[in-house]
Amino acid sequence: MQYRHVALFVKRLFVHEFKASVCYDEPALRYSSTSPSARTQEKLKWSYVHGPSDVPLRGITIGRALQEQVEKHPDKEALVFSLQDKRRTFSQLLEESDHLAAGLLSLGLKKGDRIGIWGPNSLEWVQTQYATARVGLILVGLKAIIAAEQFKDQNYYEMLYHVIPELSRDKIGSLKSHSVPSLKYVIMMGQQNHVGALKFSDVMQAASDKERRNIFDIQDKLQFDDPINIQFTSGTTGLPKGALLTHHNIVNNSYFVGRRLEYHLRETRICIPVPLYHCFGMVIGCLMIVNHASTCVFPAPAFNAGLTLKAVSDEKCTSLYGVPTMFIDMLNHHDFETFDLTSLYTGVMAGSPCPIQTMRQVVEKMHMPQVTVCYGTTENSPVTFQSFLDDKLDKRVSTVGRAHPHVEAKIVNQEGEIVPVGTQGELYTRGYMTMLNYWNEPDKTREVIKEDRWYSTADIAVMDEEGFVSICGRLKDMIIRGGENVYPLEIEQLLYKHPKIKDVQVIGVPDKRLGEEICAWIELKDDVTATDEEIRDYCKDKISKFKIPRYIHFVSEFPMTVTGKVQKYKIREEATKMLGLEHVTY
Repeated sequence: MQYRHVALFVKRLFVHEFKASVCYDEPALRYSSTSPSARTQEKLKWSYVHGPSDVPLRGITIGRALQEQVEKHPDKEALVFSLQDKRRTFSQLLEESDHLAAGLLSLGLKKGDRIGIWGPNSLEWVQTQYATARVGLILVGLKAIIAAEQFKDQNYYEMLYHVIPELSRDKIGSLKSHSVPSLKYVIMMGQQNHVGALKFSDVMQAASDKERRNIFDIQDKLQFDDPINIQFTSGTTGLPKGALLTHHNIVNNSYFVGRRLEYHLRETRICIPVPLYHCFGMVIGCLMIVNHASTCVFPAPAFNAGLTLKAVSDEKCTSLYGVPTMFIDMLNHHDFETFDLTSLYTGVMAGSPCPIQTMRQVVEKMHMPQVTVCYGTTENSPVTFQSFLDDKLDKRVSTVGRAHPHVEAKIVNQEGEIVPVGTQGELYTRGYMTMLNYWNEPDKTREVIKEDRWYSTADIAVMDEEGFVSICGRLKDMIIRGGENVYPLEIEQLLYKHPKIKDVQVIGVPDKRLGEEICAWIELKDDVTATDEEIRDYCKDKISKFKIPRYIHFVSEFPMTVTGKVQKYKIREEATKMLGLEHVTY
């Protein structure tokens, strides 16, 4: 990786101040979130719903919630890092988090300061997540940054040093960085000494016993509406934005995801191969420790299909998380049949539209008959829709489920009017889970959060009379070909059924006569070949003629975000350039 590119990335991360897959009538569907089989339904006429619940929101901070679970389950296993064979009980997690929290306070950090963490999944990452929550530090950055030493071919310290050369000159704690003026401390994981940086282990031991005991008193001063995390969006459609989230946002979102998965009714061991720096890993995953006393199993520092399957088998996991591409890779792993996955019963597939064929294979081949789909956005903490465990399979594979408890949702037309059920429109949501704002970006905040607090998802959706929502595509992804609106997801879902296709992404490219034409990038399964005409012939009589891709390009991989999501805007840019269409106008 060239340092010039890394420097731009790191500088943007620091300076963002930094300059830095459906609809209800009233009364809506009524059911108990804890007893889905007891739901009674009233058919909806209009695409509006308020997710009902007989379970109130939790008014609690992350730190106090951890403390309560420790009192109930002190010796229960909370964390497993399989590859390193590191394990922590609930009481050990609290003790170590408080050591780190007190150490950070001893450096002069205080409530409301921002602290970043940079690295793959690790025990130190989780300790930092809970330590910052215990003392009210906002996790992301940046008055201090905690970084791994290296991962794969990336040396984090060298990259930091390239952006912050003052590390070699300024005393620790007196850092005066030209590029990152707010940054005062660099804290490195591992046991090596790094010029200008503190060691993570030293910070853990820096505070006195009295300072550690004070962490318990601090809990009374923290409020659940305090901001606790700046979570960056995935960057699938452009540059990431920092969503400012509170304890209340993410504690409750995690809590209700877990209830819909029935974590509160049974012992749960969750395999989490998704990254902790994303809401999927941090909220839907790691916060299940404090919400449902779950054990969180992390297979490896970053996603690896084989190691994930091994962790499920060895640790007898009952739930497995992943974005669709992760499940595709696991299902296609050459040793898939050798892993014992029978301990699984549920899990979450989320992050991007879930191919129907992939979902069916997960249910049948991975022993996950009650796998659910979650839908949401980082700005919504992140989940707003989710399947129930007893939803019929056809609903779980073709929709994103129904609205979460305490979540309002509506689908509107271009005039902002709620549409009848069965009608496509833009999905809006409102409720406890909506972020406070984009950090230091008031104009971008106003674009998505209206005066009445409705949040614009920019997703095209349709709601049926039972309240199930189907996501048809992104507004930004919609292709307008000769005046016809084409949603890539429809074409992708068809092509996923082709026996030779492993993954596919459909985008629009410029066309002088029609405005846009359809282009499909296709990743084939191992040891097979296919031609453009073979793919087009497969589409005939299965989809409208004008939706059949004009351009087909076979690839070995797609441009991805670090969280495993496909970056369609980069595919569009590369395809346009490859086809020589950069200067096409119409």
